Amino acid sequence: MEEFFQQLTNGLAVGGIYALIALGYTMVYGVLKLINFAHGDLFTLGAYLGFTLLTSFGLSDRVGPLLGVLILALMVMGLVALVGMILERSAYKPLRQSPRLSAVVSALGASIFIQNSIMLVYGPNIQVYPHNIMPDTVIHLFGMPVPLMRILILVASVVLMVALYLFIQKTRTGTAIRAAAIDQGAAALMGINVDRVIMLVFLLGPALGGSAGLMVGLYYGQVNFTMGWVYGLKAFTAAILGGIGNIPGAMLGGLLLGLVEALGAAYISIAWKDAIAFGVLIFILIVRPTGLLGERVADKI
Repeated sequence: MEEFFQQLTNGLAVGGIYALIALGYTMVYGVLKLINFAHGDLFTLGAYLGFTLLTSFGLSDRVGPLLGVLILALMVMGLVALVGMILERSAYKPLRQSPRLSAVVSALGASIFIQNSIMLVYGPNIQVYPHNIMPDTVIHLFGMPVPLMRILILVASVVLMVALYLFIQKTRTGTAIRAAAIDQGAAALMGINVDRVIMLVFLLGPALGGSAGLMVGLYYGQVNFTMGWVYGLKAFTAAILGGIGNIPGAMLGGLLLGLVEALGAAYISIAWKDAIAFGVLIFILIVRPTGLLGERVADKI
């Protein structure tokens, strides 16, 4: 029972990371019908920016671990959001009226550019996060020990996901995003600045992806410049699993994928965890081709 509980909490923590990255994919697809292949590399950029800020400023030593990590997360999210906005203005906006394939090729080019830029700046070797950021504290839930970092990552993921959902569903700006996702032309006729909505989507998605990159660095203690491809593929899988363009679907898909991976690795074989995860995806898409909660429709983004 203790091993199952450990794998359950580990799967939820990793699934929360997948969900945060998947939200970036699903928001961009919902508004632009575009798969932002550079999103996984923005996630990597967040991990490396977190490493730089930690080693350069030592926030956890100056203001304490929890407050230091919170400030670090806000800084990383802001910087990656800025890069995401620049990416949209330079690589995607000029191609909005072009065939869709042009934007896809531009996204692939942006992915290669960001990945190689990270490699040139930091080198090809794995970068190791400082070990003294958070104390190796273990807390007991239901009488079973769980690492504090795992709980913090899960809580932070849920808070960010709930905040995004409430923002999309309960605010005027969120209503504008949903309107632009339904019909950009009609939204513009109603006075919505569609260009500003698209820019906001490219701020929110990369910010969440950057926070996920920081979580991976803090959780596993090391990062490499190719990690965005693997995590991006898993997050894209999660978005499809839940229903591409569907924000609650991306959250559900990420958590489910994390659980399937963790339990599959523990009870079957760690070498088969990816095969098990993608096997579940294939099965669900055969049974329900639009994903668990359905592809984006008017009332679901």
